Amino acid sequence: MGDADAERPADGAGKRKNHNKYRRDKPWDNEDIDHWKVDEWKPEFMPAPMAEESSFATLFPAYREKYLQEVWPAVTRLLKKEGIACELNLIEGSMTVRTTRKTADPYVILKARDLIKLLARSIPVEQAAKILQDGTECDVIKIGGLVRNKDRFVKRRQRLVGPNGQTLKAIELLTGCYVLVQGNTVAAMGPFKGLKQVRKIIIDCMKNVHPIYNIKELM
Repeated sequence: MGDADAERPADGAGKRKNHNKYRRDKPWDNEDIDHWKVDEWKPEFMPAPMAEESSFATLFPAYREKYLQEVWPAVTRLLKKEGIACELNLIEGSMTVRTTRKTADPYVILKARDLIKLLARSIPVEQAAKILQDGTECDVIKIGGLVRNKDRFVKRRQRLVGPNGQTLKAIELLTGCYVLVQGNTVAAMGPFKGLKQVRKIIIDCMKNVHPIYNIKELM
């Protein structure tokens, strides 16, 4: 009797779950839809000014102080067109952006936050200004803590750049992103899809997977 009980399967063990039970057709979702597309913002979408002020601040390293002083008038003019106020504090070593009553696009404050973040990461103002365009986003990938050994970290970081910067150039061409390797971080700018590919290449490289393998997959 005991042997028969031992051979008998437990309750529900022999049943297979039907994972498609609650799935329904989605006629509004098809292959022709571009899920990465960012719809254009129009001023008439928000006729009244925002009720509350939003602001972001970021610190910058001392070696960027001279450059930021030179380009700050250009940054101010750039953000003024978007209705954003900005401030450069040399005593604290910080940059601040905030919304005003002239801000027409509520998302532009996040773009302005990314702009000052990129400027602090040694990206030239001409390139960083492109972040204000629709469809252009940024990603700052921290690579400093991914490899413990310092010599090994330097070698793997150099793999990303490649001889005469050829590997980095290939990554930029295939992903449609601007990539800057600086210290313990990698800053990237471009479309969402490209940023996802760049992040994968960089993380894999720090895990000892040569970038050429991911580059070949993209080709």
